[in-house]
Amino acid sequence: MEDTDPLLEATTALIPPLLTAIEVLSHAGRHMHPPNLPNLMEQLQPYRAPLKEGMETFAAVTWPEHLQSFAAQVDKAASLAMQSFNDFLSAQNQSNAAMAAYRAMGYNTKATEAIYPVAQMLPPVSRFFLNPEQREDEALQQTIAAADAGREHVGVMHASNSSDERGGFSMYVPEYYDNERVPLVVALHGGSGHGRSFLWTWLRTARSRNVIVISPTSKEGTWSLMGPDVDSENLHAMVAYARQHWNVDEKRVLLTGMSDGGTFSYVSGLQSESPFTHLAPSSASFHPMLAEVADAERLRGLPMYIMHGALDWMFPVDMARSARDSFTAAGAEVEYREIEDLSHTYPVEENPRIIDWLAQ
Repeated sequence: MEDTDPLLEATTALIPPLLTAIEVLSHAGRHMHPPNLPNLMEQLQPYRAPLKEGMETFAAVTWPEHLQSFAAQVDKAASLAMQSFNDFLSAQNQSNAAMAAYRAMGYNTKATEAIYPVAQMLPPVSRFFLNPEQREDEALQQTIAAADAGREHVGVMHASNSSDERGGFSMYVPEYYDNERVPLVVALHGGSGHGRSFLWTWLRTARSRNVIVISPTSKEGTWSLMGPDVDSENLHAMVAYARQHWNVDEKRVLLTGMSDGGTFSYVSGLQSESPFTHLAPSSASFHPMLAEVADAERLRGLPMYIMHGALDWMFPVDMARSARDSFTAAGAEVEYREIEDLSHTYPVEENPRIIDWLAQ
C-alpha cells in the first residue's frame, strides 16, 4: 500500500505559505504607491522564508506519476511567487524602484494563474479563489465542488491571447454555470498591459457571483485613445461571441477598465452603437470633451460607476471629480467612489460592489 503521508506533509508544508504569499503580494500590489515602497517591502519580508521552506520540503518528495502534473503546477506557482518576492524586495536597488516593483507584481499574477487549476483538487485553494466574505458559504462551495470543470465552455479560456499576442482575449465562465442568465463584464487592462493578466483582477468575484468575464488585449500597445479606433469593433465582436455561446443578461453588460482601459471605457462605451449597458472606469484620465461630443441620448440615464484613488500620481483625482460632474450634468446616473488609500492600481475590493450595483 502506498504511503501517502510524505505527500500530504509536503502539500501541507507548501500550499498554505504559497497561498499566503500570493495574498500578501496581491495586497502589496493593490497598495502600491511610490512613497510607500519601503513600508511594503518591510511588510512582505517575513513571508518569504516560510515559502522557501515549503518549497524545499515539497521538492524533497518523490511524486508518483499520477500526481506529477499536480506537483509541477504547484512548483511552478511557488517559483513564480518567489520570483515576485525577490524582484519586489530588490526593487529599491534599481534605478526606477517603482517600475521595478510594478514589474515584480507580474510574476505574482502568473503565480495566481498557475495555482488556479489546483482549485479543483484542494478545497483550501478553491476557497482562496472566492471573495473573502464568501469563503464560508457552504452552499456555494458544494455547488463548485459538484461542477464538472472539464466541460466545454466553462473555466478559464484564451483566444489568441498568449503573452506575446495582441488583439485576442481571455475569459472566465464559472465552472458551475448552467445556462442561467448571467451578467457579462468586459474588463480592459491598463497601458502596456495584457488581458491574460488582467483577467485575474476579476476571477474571484466572477467565480463567487456567477458572472462571465472577458478580458481583451488591445491590438496595439494600449487602447485606441489617439488616432483611428481599432479596438471598439473587436470589443463588440467579443460581446456578440459571448451572447452566442452563453445566456448573457442583455440588461447587464458592463465595460470597465483600469487607467488607459478606464479611459477607453469612456471612449468606446459612450459611442451610440455601443453594446454596453453600464460603464465602470477606474483610475482613468478624463477631458470634458469626452462628455461634450458624446451622444446626448446615449448619456441620458446611462449608469456609470467611477472609481479613482485620492493618491493617484498618474491621473490626479480632480480628473475623476470633473468626470463625475460632467456626466451627472449630462444626465448620466453616476455612482462615484473616491478611494482614500488607492494610488494608481486597480481596487479589486470594488468588484463585489460593482456587481451589486450592476444588479440594481
